[in-house]
Amino acid sequence: MQIRVGFLLSAFCLAFVLLAPKSVLAQTVPTKDSEPSIEDFFRFPKLASVTLSPGGKYLAATSRMNDRMNLVVMDLQTRKAQALTNFTDIDAMSVRWIGDEKILFTLGSYSDARMSNERTTGGGLYVVNRDGSGYRKLSERNLYNPKLIPGNTDEIIVTGNLTVRDAFDLYRLNLNTGRTTVLTLGRPAVQTQNWILDKQLVPRVVMGTIKNTNTEVAYYRASSSAEWKEIARFDADKGPALVPLAVDADDKTLIVASHKGRDTMALLRYDPVNGQFLEQLAQHAQFDMGASPSGESVAGLVFDSKEQELLGFRVNAHRPLTVWISEDHARIQALLDKAMPERINVFSKSEDGSKALVISYSDQHPAKWFTLDLKTYAMEEVGNSRPELEGKLVKQVPFTFESRDGLKFSGYYFLPKNHVKGQVLPTIVHVHGGPFARADQWGSGFGYTEAQLFASWGYAVIVPNFRITPGLGAKNYYAGFGSYGREMLQDHEEAVNWGVRQGFVDASKVCISGASYGGYAALMGPAMNPGFYKCAISGLAPTDMKYQLTTMAGDTAYSEAGQDYWKRVIGVNDLNDPKVSEVSPLFAAHKIKIPVLLYAGKADVRVPFAQIERMAAALTASGNPPWDFIAVQGEGHGFAKPENRKKLYTRVQEFLAQQLAK
Repeated sequence: MQIRVGFLLSAFCLAFVLLAPKSVLAQTVPTKDSEPSIEDFFRFPKLASVTLSPGGKYLAATSRMNDRMNLVVMDLQTRKAQALTNFTDIDAMSVRWIGDEKILFTLGSYSDARMSNERTTGGGLYVVNRDGSGYRKLSERNLYNPKLIPGNTDEIIVTGNLTVRDAFDLYRLNLNTGRTTVLTLGRPAVQTQNWILDKQLVPRVVMGTIKNTNTEVAYYRASSSAEWKEIARFDADKGPALVPLAVDADDKTLIVASHKGRDTMALLRYDPVNGQFLEQLAQHAQFDMGASPSGESVAGLVFDSKEQELLGFRVNAHRPLTVWISEDHARIQALLDKAMPERINVFSKSEDGSKALVISYSDQHPAKWFTLDLKTYAMEEVGNSRPELEGKLVKQVPFTFESRDGLKFSGYYFLPKNHVKGQVLPTIVHVHGGPFARADQWGSGFGYTEAQLFASWGYAVIVPNFRITPGLGAKNYYAGFGSYGREMLQDHEEAVNWGVRQGFVDASKVCISGASYGGYAALMGPAMNPGFYKCAISGLAPTDMKYQLTTMAGDTAYSEAGQDYWKRVIGVNDLNDPKVSEVSPLFAAHKIKIPVLLYAGKADVRVPFAQIERMAAALTASGNPPWDFIAVQGEGHGFAKPENRKKLYTRVQEFLAQQLAK
């Protein structure tokens, strides 16, 4: 790893546009409309992690250089940009300003195997001065979620598990020496995870898990010297959930997310002393706010940069939506949305209020960053994350479909640019991983990327959510438990049936695709309902659920809570229950009569490679050998290296052309 300062950087764009308060921003001219290549979708972004300094004078970001992501900084007054790093073997990842002179950043790798049993290089937390001096490695261990201390540019507060392995504490981290001081001594004796500080930076609330269980517990204390008191407890597969999000402005009440007495998680004020809900602040009828019923964080509250004032609310609906309490923020939002319509425009002010950093994107336009002068309304385009995709993407259309037992799920569909109404197309249904993850949202996610690629090849694509997907309300989430390999698979089929009724899906030419749980569904779906799908693309797929949950070659067997959670998802109390084999594709290989493309990373520790090897052998023994089995050394739970992604999707393109042309 190397640090280098002084050479000019060309990654930043210097196209200036004046934005008067009522004027329309001139749009950047898109590149020539043409089909994107596989490489276009999977190369590193040209620009990422753009952040504005507190005084509004500088920008820091990561930029594609040397086939790696390097740390760069730009002086907004002189309009000169320079690189602070020159890495050739690792990537700069997240970026955070500490005052106007120091930059905190992490190192990692965009191209190392994810969830791999092969050692990756680098990592850790680093700090460097804006001019490139003072480069220091602060920690190799897991420190994250840095929180600034007002008026202090020498220390920050971080979360980490430096004290005990199975719980996270808060630490005061000295940026000059790398020394840490624990701030959460005397905490509750559970596996603490999420801490909430008050405005004086005193830890007041913590969420934790009781060891070897899936029981979440929330604790509160009235002051730094008060005793911790349990205020909420819920299990992962039943509610009602109550998830603290912030200490309110009065320093006594809390803002929480809960679905007590309703379906979706709403934002409410809560009295932790008397255990009473005081006031509902915001809610959405279809999507959770603040947290999911499992306790996972989702969009909800918007604070100012110092978290001194609640400014508004966000919800990840079909498209992200922000509602501002602050009149000033609402005015700026209206101005941006008028200037850049049909896009998601998210902005944050510098601490001094002189400038705002704007990120603007949509389903058809990669993210761009702008700086907005809040006095003159001059707007400067900083750069584009993926300029090679500009003008080449298709619409991502939200839809809602109904399951066979009456649940309603959201999803997206994508049609090729040349599609005309009434035209019936070969279709791919992309099933997300998890399954307990909301993996695909507006303009982002693995399903979004696959769908855009497949649509560029002329296919219709459906990307559905389904039961147990978090963020869609408690009823949908809890319905997933006990439905694995059964009703969950039927939800994927109903999304396809919806597309057939809309008149764009050719029911005789539907291929199912996915990775992890999606790869599982691509095998178990055709086994459960032979004849529904024409072909299957299965990546990183668990195929023997007992082996998946018990082998020491994976990471689930080490966790009693993880095993217990999966038992509830499958709907058994014992992994020797015959139902476990019944929902395992390995033992249903003889029922799969369609062409299958398999792919997996040999270094995968989330889904150990051996069971995918056995699946390939079982398909072969049943007389239906895989059309191809792409197994790559050094890749983990997902293909990270661009060259391996190109190899995979070149074969996928050939597979789809052959199977869906028939």
